[in-house]
Amino acid sequence: MAAYLIADVEVLDAGAYEQYKKALPASLEPFGARYVVRGGATEVLEGDWNPARLVIIEFPDMARLKAWYASPAYRPLIALRQRAARARLIAVEGV
Repeated sequence: MAAYLIADVEVLDAGAYEQYKKALPASLEPFGARYVVRGGATEVLEGDWNPARLVIIEFPDMARLKAWYASPAYRPLIALRQRAARARLIAVEGV
């Protein structure tokens, strides 16, 4: 079953976040991941959630999502992202 990483990102340092964005695809590729949503306009239809920047990445399954997140390729990017932005990330299975 497919799994999705959903990230709500508030960019604090645009230059550092740009470095993160450029490096991220290479870390995702070995895990069969693809972008579903990467930024773009959002519109709140109900509730009070107003994401600053929404990113959704699809993985073939939850095991590969978790393997990517724990991978040596992504580990230094976590530190870069945490310096450049405030983010909330969740992983969810779905179709």
